[in-house]
Amino acid sequence: MPASRVYYNLKPYLPWSFRMALRRVMARRKRKACQDVWPINETVGQPPAGWTGWPDGKKFALVLTHDVEGSGGLAKCRQLMQLEQKLGFHSSFNFIPEGDYAVSRELREELAQNGFEVGVHDLHHDGRLYQSRQNFSENARQINRYLKEWGAAGFRSGFMLHNLEWLHDLDIQYDASTFDTDPFEPQNDAVGTIFPLWVPHPVNGHLPGPESNGRDGYVELPYTLPQDSTLFLLFREPTPEIWLRKLDWVASRGGMAHVNVHPDYLTFENGGSTSRHFPAAFYEALLERVKTKYAGECWIALPREIAGWYRARHCTRKNSTVSLGLAQPAKKTAWPKLKGKRVAVILYSEFPSDPRPWRATEALATNGVEVDVICLRERDSQAGRETVGGINVLRLPFRRKRESKLNYLWLYSAFLTACAAILTFRILRKRYDLVHVHNMPDALVFSGLAAKLSGAKIILDLHDPMPELMMSIYGLPPKSLFVRCLKHLERWSIGFADMALTPNLAFRELFISRKCPPEKIQIVMNSPQHNIFNPARFQTANSSSGDAKKFRLMYHGFLVERHGLDMAVEAIAGLRPVIPEITFDFYGSRTPYVQRIETQIEKLGLQGRMTYHGQKSLQEIAAAVTAADLGVIPNRRTPFTEINFPTRIFEYLALGKPVIVPRTRGIRDYFDETQMLFFNPDDAADLARIIRWVWEHPQETAEIVRRGHDVYLNHLWTDEKSRFLALAEGLLTKRAAANA
Repeated sequence: MPASRVYYNLKPYLPWSFRMALRRVMARRKRKACQDVWPINETVGQPPAGWTGWPDGKKFALVLTHDVEGSGGLAKCRQLMQLEQKLGFHSSFNFIPEGDYAVSRELREELAQNGFEVGVHDLHHDGRLYQSRQNFSENARQINRYLKEWGAAGFRSGFMLHNLEWLHDLDIQYDASTFDTDPFEPQNDAVGTIFPLWVPHPVNGHLPGPESNGRDGYVELPYTLPQDSTLFLLFREPTPEIWLRKLDWVASRGGMAHVNVHPDYLTFENGGSTSRHFPAAFYEALLERVKTKYAGECWIALPREIAGWYRARHCTRKNSTVSLGLAQPAKKTAWPKLKGKRVAVILYSEFPSDPRPWRATEALATNGVEVDVICLRERDSQAGRETVGGINVLRLPFRRKRESKLNYLWLYSAFLTACAAILTFRILRKRYDLVHVHNMPDALVFSGLAAKLSGAKIILDLHDPMPELMMSIYGLPPKSLFVRCLKHLERWSIGFADMALTPNLAFRELFISRKCPPEKIQIVMNSPQHNIFNPARFQTANSSSGDAKKFRLMYHGFLVERHGLDMAVEAIAGLRPVIPEITFDFYGSRTPYVQRIETQIEKLGLQGRMTYHGQKSLQEIAAAVTAADLGVIPNRRTPFTEINFPTRIFEYLALGKPVIVPRTRGIRDYFDETQMLFFNPDDAADLARIIRWVWEHPQETAEIVRRGHDVYLNHLWTDEKSRFLALAEGLLTKRAAANA
C-alpha cells in the first residue's frame, strides 16, 4: 500500500480543504471510468455457496454503524442515538481508543443499556496501523485490551485499510473494514460480495474449516452502501438518492445493506450541506425508506448479531463456553477433594425456594460438603432452624419489601450486619473453608470479612447487576448519584471476593466493562432441574393439553411492569377475531401490577380467556407448561431486561414447547433467529404477529423448537453443576496449597 502510506504520512502537513479539493478532482475523473462498478456492481449480488436465506424468512438485512472520528462526532452521539430510537432502529458506535478524544465509560454504558453496540475503531486512526507486521502485532495487543475492556465484539480500521490475515491477531467476532465495491477508498481492493463472509484462521500453513475450535476465524461484514463522506463531502451529492437506489438494489438481491455514517459529518440543524457536513435528514430518509417500503421484510440487526447468526448458521455449532475462553469443567462425576469441607451460604432470599442457591448448595451437600445457609424467614409458617436435604438452614426474621430506595438500604444493611455477626461468632467454634454469597445486595459479600481473615475463600454470586435493575425499577438515569454509587459498590464487592459467578455472557461483559477483573468472573448458567422439567414428557405434552381446539398461551414469573404482561393482554385482544379459541394463563405472586392487569382484562372483555392462577410450585409450573401450546416472555426493553437471560426460556424448551422472547442482547448471545421466536420489545403489534405466525405454522415452529432445544442441551444443569463444582474445588485447592 505505498500510495496510501505516502498520503497518510503527508496528511498532517496538508490543510483539510486542500486535501479534499485534491481528492475531489481525482475522484471525479475516476467516477466516470467506474460507472459500471460503482455505486452498483451487478457481479457482487450473487449469494455465496450454501446460502439458505436470512432469519425468519426476511428478504434482506440492514446493519447500521457509525465511526466516531473526533470530539465533534463524539458530542453528537446521543443525538444520533435518539434519532434512531425515535424511528425504531439500533446501531453500533465505533470509537477510537487512543485518538483525539476520550470516550467515557458512561457513554459506552448508556449506549449498551439502550440496545446499541460499541465497537473499536482502529487504535490511533493515523493510517499507520498496517505499516509493518511487527507494528500491527504490537498494536493488536493494545486493541485487544480495549476490546475486552469495552466488551466489544467487532473492529474497523481507520480509512478502511485492511489486512484480513493480520486481523486474526485480534480477539474479535467480526471485522468491518472492507466493502463490496468502492474504487474511491485508499485501499480499493473490494471483497466483491454484499453478503457476510467467513475468514478462517491459517493453521500450519493451511486454512481450517469454520468448525475448528478456539480462535478459528471471524466474520467479515463489508459495507455495501457508499460511504457518507464519499457521497456528500467528496461528490457533494444534493440528495440521498444514491443511498436509496443502492438500498433497493441490495434488497432485491437479498443481501446485507450495511451503511457507515460518521456523526462528525452530520448536522442536525436546518439547512443544506457544507464543505464538512451534510444534513441528518439524508440519513433519516434512508431509515424512513426501510420503515415504509420494507416493513416486515428486513432483518434490522446489530453487527454482532449478524456475525453471531452467520457463524452459528454456517459453521458447526459448539458449546458456547468454548469460544468465550471460560474455564471448562473436567468430566467428573465425583469430587473427593470437596468432602469434609465447610461452606457458609449467605442469601437475602428464601431457601430452598430460590432455585439458583438451592441447586448450588445441593450440589455441594451431595458431594460431602457441610453446608450452613443463612437466609430470610418471610413467612411465620417457616421454621427458624431446620435441616433441608442435609443442609443446615438458619432463617432470620427479615422480610423483603419492594418499596423505597431507603427501605432497600435499611433492610440490606440490617441483614448484612446480622450475617456478619453470626459468621464472626461461628468461626470462633469452627472455620469455614468457603463462603458463598448471593446478591442482591452486592455489599452482602462483606459479611464474610471475618471468615476471609480466618482463611476462607469468598464467592460472590451475581444473580443480577444491581445498577441496571435499580434503573429499571425506579426509572433512574445512568448518571444519577444512586446508580453511580451502586457501580462503585459492585466493583469493590467483586474486588473483595476471590471469585464472582454470574449466569450469562452479557452480565459478565458488563462487569468487565466496569473495570472488574475478567479472570475473576465465571459463568454458571441457570438451567432448570431435570427431575422437574423432564424432556421425557415431550411425548405426552400434546396429549395432556385437554381441549385440542384451544390455543393455550402461558406466562410465569415475577409480575411487574418491566415484564410487559400488559402488552401480552393487548396482543391477545387484537388476535381474538383471528384465533377464536385463544386463552392465556399467567402465574406469579400477587403484586400491585396484577390489579392493573385484571382491570385491563375486564376493560377489553377478556374475562374467561385470561386467567390469573397466583404463585405455584415448580412442579405445578412444569405441569402447566406441559399443557400449554406457547410460552410468552413479553419483557419490555429496560437497562436490565436488555441483558437478562430468563431461565424460563430453558424451562419451555426442556419440555419441547415454543416460547416467544424479546429481541434483546442477553438472549441473542445464545440464540439466533433460526433457534428462537423473537419479537421487538415494547411492540404489542409485533408480539401479536409472532403469536399468529406460531398458530398458523405449527411445523415450522416445531423445527425452531428443535433447534432451540439443541442450545438448551449445551447448558444442562449437569454440565453447569460440574462447572460450579470445578470452580469451587479449584478455589479450595488454592487455599489448601496456601496453608501448606
